[in-house]
Amino acid sequence: MLPELFSIGPFTVYSYGLMTAIGIIAAVWIGEYQIKKTRLAEEGFLFGLGIACVIGGYASSKLLFWITILPEIIENPAKLLDFGNGFVVYGGLIGGVLTAYVYCRIKKVDFFQMFDLAAPLVALAQCVGRIGCFLAGCCYGQPTGCAFGVAFHDSLYAPSGVKLFPVQLLSSGLNLANCLFLYLVWKKGKLKKGCVGAFYIINYSIGRFFLEYLRGDLARGAVGVLSTSQFISIFTLGIGIVMLAVCLKSVRPSADTKGERK
Repeated sequence: MLPELFSIGPFTVYSYGLMTAIGIIAAVWIGEYQIKKTRLAEEGFLFGLGIACVIGGYASSKLLFWITILPEIIENPAKLLDFGNGFVVYGGLIGGVLTAYVYCRIKKVDFFQMFDLAAPLVALAQCVGRIGCFLAGCCYGQPTGCAFGVAFHDSLYAPSGVKLFPVQLLSSGLNLANCLFLYLVWKKGKLKKGCVGAFYIINYSIGRFFLEYLRGDLARGAVGVLSTSQFISIFTLGIGIVMLAVCLKSVRPSADTKGERK
């Protein structure tokens, strides 16, 4: 659609990178506002957490991508030097969560409370980021004859001139719905801490599993009849369900902690 927005000399602004940056900046800005209101951490905490998670998420998403194309890398090790293309969102999420856990431990901030606050914001960032995927033509859908099918012509990823299902936009819409749901649940503050984060994991895993059936870029790897992301979704769904059960059973309500949600 529009992979490159504009260029200034040798510097090119890519739609995917810009939308991803907008999503992250918006999430951090809103998160800092919420932290200030709830007093869950010191001012500027989420900015540092965001930078750490971006680094950890980038490294993990790249690592998982390399794993999915391991046979190609063995044949051509030069593919390891391409740091600008090829990422797996699930790798970024897993790496981001692990990085956030370590960061919260270092800063002595309750990870589950922070996860609850950040979960809607992560979904928001994903919503905006998927629009970047659509503009770039990556993460494209299956060929379709439907009226709302989209044909890409300048993408480095999607087949040119073929009408494809706009799965990126559907994914963006589902992430937005997840964001609103998680925010409303978090805002009410009636569930025990960790539950909102667990709902994020559950909702994303279910949505991603079924969205994979609409994806056309299946060269990302597979495990049997399932795509790599579907295979991972089964495990993350289980983790989310177990996390929700444990939080409901043994963790004190978030309302008992410092700060109030208004």
